[in-house]
Amino acid sequence: MTRPSLQAAPASTSSTSATSATSSTSPSYYAGRPASPGTRLLRWGLAASQQLWPALAVRAAHRLFGTPLPPRWLAGLKRRKGWSPDWHIEPWPFENASLTLYSRPVAPHGPVVLLLHGWGGHAGQLRALAELLAAQGLRPVLLEMPAHGRSGGQTSNLPQFARALDYVMARLQQQGYRLRAVVAHSLAANAAAFAASRGLAAERLVLLAPPASPLAYTRLFAQVFGLREATRAAMQRLIEAREGVLMPQFEPAAVGPRITVPTLVVHDRQDRINRFADGLAYSQAIAGARLLATEGLGHQKILKDAGVLRQISAFLG
Repeated sequence: MTRPSLQAAPASTSSTSATSATSSTSPSYYAGRPASPGTRLLRWGLAASQQLWPALAVRAAHRLFGTPLPPRWLAGLKRRKGWSPDWHIEPWPFENASLTLYSRPVAPHGPVVLLLHGWGGHAGQLRALAELLAAQGLRPVLLEMPAHGRSGGQTSNLPQFARALDYVMARLQQQGYRLRAVVAHSLAANAAAFAASRGLAAERLVLLAPPASPLAYTRLFAQVFGLREATRAAMQRLIEAREGVLMPQFEPAAVGPRITVPTLVVHDRQDRINRFADGLAYSQAIAGARLLATEGLGHQKILKDAGVLRQISAFLG
């Protein structure tokens, strides 16, 4: 049984306590899952390349780290089902890939709420919330990131998620829409917090099960695939050099103090992908942020739970 509780993060929480909450946890996207034959094969290949050709191992690790799982060809048909003719689906070119936007003309002149899926996710995961927001006169726009769902591209990453959000928001604003809020799940919540800390033009922010530390995630990735620390560190440097941003710049202690819009953080205490302490770290780092703590919904069910959706819609109304 779900027992959501809505509370404000303590205003007196120090940056030290927020940092300790972040560093004591790590994302567990791969953790707790039995190694598949594919994972074992990739682990063997990376181990061999680290021995014989370290530079190749870094490039291979970088490619694998940027590839959304599960692969689109495995779940593509499922993700494309269920969109009625009421939904307008529009591709937008973006960088060397594309984005896909889903919208409904139910409230064509209503304030826009942009909804973002997480890593390996798709727009349909946020459709239940979109329908509820449309019913209260808001205009939901669901964004599918590069290499996800119908969007083009083979790889993506957290900085690209943030750039895509900035680009879409700027175009919507240029088209004359009032930008009511951004609602983002998992990795996209990390990207949304980063964008909001740099002046994202939205009136409110909702972070659903956000991960606190991209750096910790690279360490977990290295552990799962048997990467040496030297390989992991070289992969991190390659990502940072190509994207022009350092991983610690995405963490709550870096972004939280610069976020000035009303913020709601939703996180389940039993989330096995991004730990509850990750959401807590954001709620403590953002002044005045409210924390909606749930029980028994995990990482995905918070996107469909009626009680959670009602509280989000009330926060955005």
